Amino acid sequence: MKELSPRVAVIGLGYVGLPLALALARKFETWGIDVDKSRIAELRDGHDRTGEIERDVMQASPITLLEGLEACPPCDFYIVTVPTPIDAENRPDLDLVVRASRSVGAVLAAAVSEGRRPVVVYESTVYPGVTEDICAPVLEEMSGHRCGEDFFLAYSPERINPGDREHTVDKITKVVSGQTPDVLERVASLYGAVTTGGVFKASSIKVAEAAKVIENAQRDINIAFMNEIAQIFSRIGISTWDVLAAAGTKWNFLPFTPGLVGGHCIGIDPYYLAYRAKELGIEPNVITAGRGINDSMAEWVAGELHNARGSKAGSVLVLGLTFKENIPDLRNSKVADLAASLGKLGHAVTIHDPMADPAEAKHEYGVDLAGELPPGPFDLVLLAVPHGDYVAMGEDKLRALLADGGTLADLKGVLGGRGDWSL
Repeated sequence: MKELSPRVAVIGLGYVGLPLALALARKFETWGIDVDKSRIAELRDGHDRTGEIERDVMQASPITLLEGLEACPPCDFYIVTVPTPIDAENRPDLDLVVRASRSVGAVLAAAVSEGRRPVVVYESTVYPGVTEDICAPVLEEMSGHRCGEDFFLAYSPERINPGDREHTVDKITKVVSGQTPDVLERVASLYGAVTTGGVFKASSIKVAEAAKVIENAQRDINIAFMNEIAQIFSRIGISTWDVLAAAGTKWNFLPFTPGLVGGHCIGIDPYYLAYRAKELGIEPNVITAGRGINDSMAEWVAGELHNARGSKAGSVLVLGLTFKENIPDLRNSKVADLAASLGKLGHAVTIHDPMADPAEAKHEYGVDLAGELPPGPFDLVLLAVPHGDYVAMGEDKLRALLADGGTLADLKGVLGGRGDWSL
């Protein structure tokens, strides 16, 4: 049988899927799929709302963009990169993964009939077992074909860090796994063609799933320890940053820092592992303790700021709403929780963020972002997210926003201890 040229479809063109799809498109026939019609329209025009891909790079890519899989020709690889959030009870919400699996399953029969041996690769973060135990039956039901005989499974955990221009998908080591040794080699060859960081062949799909979910759980637990010691040192009356500077002179001290833990990964992935542990009858005490500390940090910071103002409510300017600096990503922003906690304490809160989309901020958090940087004066100015524009202002310009006797709070200590309050 004549060997067919590899075709790849990437389902989900967000922070993870888009960079991957563009990298693959440099080597293979690639289709990028997203059900958000406005997203596809923007990408066709060269605009990436996430800020990860430059317009000229987007416009120069040979990728074909589609609003659904129906118009996509049969492919050898279907790569699923949809989000995996949690619900209101902090339980895994696999709805998007299941829906994507249904869409892929509906087109697998055409790929099989064409003589291809399609591989469905999942990159979405899940707990061990989801790919084989939950996704596979959906694919079989929708396709009418047998998993492991007519089509195959693989898992390659995403490692995208929004705003990180160093650890991009074409430079990092990619963990890969496959349902069979042959599938593993095919997937390793696919990813190996687009990254200079090489591939690591995991021994099984469940191992690869587990590797991903513990990466962020480990970071979450370490940050939780930093947040706990920040609370301790606050009671003692010493600077956490001074303590870390001293402790950091030891060669094996780990450079974690305190702060708000938001975003779509670190604040969510540990719940996936904790959920699976409880299903197995194991109480994940360390994981849940870390999550508890980090989830409560926004309220604790609000209380500390309130106390720093003599427990008097006043006007507050919060600088930054995104979950970290220099990106527009508002997912799971804990600054929104902090602002809400300040409001409950009676403060009149104004939020400014030049990176965030005002419509998204309103939709997600009910927040009306200030269009321009308000001149003040404010009783409290909180540098919550150190976007480059804010840091470039410097201490003097930030203090110019304060009323007489006002407080300048520097959440992440980027002003070098020159703020009136910091963790």
